[in-house]
Amino acid sequence: MERGVEVDRGAYPDAVTPWEERAWREAVFAWVEGRLARCGLRVTGVARVRVRPWSVLMRVPVDGPGPVWFKANPPGSAFEGPLTAALARWVPESVLRPLAVDGERGWSLLPDGGPLFREAEAGPRAWEELLGGYARMQRALVPRVGELGALGVPRLRVSEVPASFDRLRDGNGALEPGQRARLDALRPRLLGWCAELDAIGVPDSLDHADLHEGQLFHPAPGRFTYFDWGDAIVSHPFASLRIPAQRAAERYGPEVLPRLRDAYLDPWTDLGLSAAELRRAARLAWRLGALGRARAWTRLFPSATEPVNGVRSLLETGDAPPF
Repeated sequence: MERGVEVDRGAYPDAVTPWEERAWREAVFAWVEGRLARCGLRVTGVARVRVRPWSVLMRVPVDGPGPVWFKANPPGSAFEGPLTAALARWVPESVLRPLAVDGERGWSLLPDGGPLFREAEAGPRAWEELLGGYARMQRALVPRVGELGALGVPRLRVSEVPASFDRLRDGNGALEPGQRARLDALRPRLLGWCAELDAIGVPDSLDHADLHEGQLFHPAPGRFTYFDWGDAIVSHPFASLRIPAQRAAERYGPEVLPRLRDAYLDPWTDLGLSAAELRRAARLAWRLGALGRARAWTRLFPSATEPVNGVRSLLETGDAPPF
């Protein structure tokens, strides 16, 4: 494989990842080259590498219809490659099918998925469609919860959320005294929200935990491909709604949120719950979405730090749902 690369470190010039190790880079190049050869492909130009505390991503130009993408996950999200491969078997219409996966090393090689949703000239209706499609995928994965756990995807039942909140609060040394006091005051309310949410009875499924317009492809009208599963968790599925709803509201205003919420909830009506119960569950689970982001910041390469982002996400647990 051609060894010429362009490296982008973005806002993390001091992030230390395996990319700094020459032997690791050479192993990556050899692995990618070998897997491409099995697919009848070869490298045709300079690779572009994006180094971040949570992954190393490399765009590799090949003699095919589009580039391929190598991704290396840290140990805390090494399940992403095997998870992506499993999703390609279970819900192939909704995800990418990897070209190769090395689960032990946290490596995966993926085809290009086409234009990102954020590049599309889409309105609120397209957001309704992508949320409905995503919810249908989650609904289909409910029977796969045990298999998801076997792949190494973390699981957090609603009843376990308070203990997770405690670990995140106690383990973040960047919290100021006033912030810690706010979280201490929030905890009794969190207990009540979790108890009520658990009692509604929506089953666990796969939560992407960072679903935004840069995490899905939009190759054709009505078609969406969801990717980048490194923050995923098996938990209450409705926690997924927070991030895409926030992004859509930033673009189109909060008045779009009731329609987006209902488009997301529609695939769950077969549970036998009333519309009011589903909407209440969505409001309660909104707060879990903030905790999901706080947890995700703990899944970095070992030398990376996450306290500032983790603090912000923890504090957002107290934000009132906007619908």
